Amino acid sequence: MKKKFLILALASFLGAGAFAQNRGQREYKITINDKDSATNADIDAKLKAAFFQVYPSFAQADGYRTKRNVVLDFVTDETATIKAKAGEIKVNSEWVKNKSQKKIEKELFTALAKNWVSYSKEKHKGYSLTFISKDPDLDPVVRKNLIKTYFEIYPTLVKTFNEKSTHDVLFVVDTAYKAVAEASGNRILFSAGYMKAHPTDIDVVTHETMHIVQGYGYSAGPVWLTEGIADYVRYKYGVDNVGSKWSLPAYNEKQSYKNSYRITARFFAWLEQNVKPGLIAALDQQLRAHQYTEQSWAALTGKTVDQLWEDYGKEPQKVTLTYSSK
Repeated sequence: MKKKFLILALASFLGAGAFAQNRGQREYKITINDKDSATNADIDAKLKAAFFQVYPSFAQADGYRTKRNVVLDFVTDETATIKAKAGEIKVNSEWVKNKSQKKIEKELFTALAKNWVSYSKEKHKGYSLTFISKDPDLDPVVRKNLIKTYFEIYPTLVKTFNEKSTHDVLFVVDTAYKAVAEASGNRILFSAGYMKAHPTDIDVVTHETMHIVQGYGYSAGPVWLTEGIADYVRYKYGVDNVGSKWSLPAYNEKQSYKNSYRITARFFAWLEQNVKPGLIAALDQQLRAHQYTEQSWAALTGKTVDQLWEDYGKEPQKVTLTYSSK
């Protein structure tokens, strides 16, 4: 029963969010090996159409660097219908004869669903979260806390920084991903290994969902600014930074605002308290509008970022830091 639900859920997710076919054909490629002439041109066309309807959305949801070039082989004994995983599809040459494209798509849904351990979709007050786990050992408590943090924090970030942000987000916990977490589009990829080693670090959700809200990646300004804003937001809006033993490091003269992440976030907290409340939100807005330049600092504060850093270095202790806890 659980596997049936998983397959139906996958079909629902892919059906609602499948890429447009022309986009899928640009970004994905399928090679059909038909050495034994087991099929004909009509069947090949149906297989290709089903592939572009299904696989791109699977790859987007699946996680870290899922293969875009896929090889399809015809078999007689490995599967009675279709067997599929990232980069590889096997189709029973007898089964596929006289099958419609829709039937092929449905069977491909089923085959791809078997690559995931679990799938769920939850909705609350206009926001939804699709949660995919590829980790059979994912702690149910960690899963619950990640989901809870999303619904607690993300709507606040959308309302505060960017009301045009998507209300439909995808979490993927992947055993193949070895960093901490990353956001791309509306998807956040979590390292299964990291979450196992740091089960209380639920505010990684706060940092990464802020990247979704930012929406500009690294294209609108320097990396240190984008990541500094995300960590500042984690500091200010996080739900349990104490529980994860996360804090902003004390200032020292070897640091630079370009160090990014927590070092930059502490600088931003100092600026908010001593220079201009709302400065970070204003910078975020300029980045999103692709209007940010180095002159933005002087326009907003009367000083360059280097001058502001120099001022910070003179009185780095002049900031009150309060960390969230449960």
